[in-house]
Amino acid sequence: MHILVVDDEADVQPLFLQRFRREIRSGELNFAFALSGEEALSYLAQHPSRVVLILSDINMPGMSGIELLQTIRQDHNTPPPVVMMVTAYDDEENYRQAMQQGANDFLTKPLDFSVLKDKLKTVAE
Repeated sequence: MHILVVDDEADVQPLFLQRFRREIRSGELNFAFALSGEEALSYLAQHPSRVVLILSDINMPGMSGIELLQTIRQDHNTPPPVVMMVTAYDDEENYRQAMQQGANDFLTKPLDFSVLKDKLKTVAE
């Protein structure tokens, strides 16, 4: 399964590569990373059918995760990727907006990687 992780924090990439190294080595999971919503859209334009799941931070400079989600649902909906939103702020408004715009799931930071792995297994089935 090909996953695009969108987060403006540079330490997210090594963290994911470490936490999922077994799944990456086995070929079960494949990760790509974007540091902004704009970079994520550029990646999607270049690899339209590869991305199965997008894990996006909400609070980023420039395009927010909610704006990215809106654009994905409008322009990249075939096949529709699963989109999970991630935020450090467990606030009702972000949750409501994300779900209204078509998010499949909503996670809070710091990420619980065992919960995330379980959710990814569900998506892969």
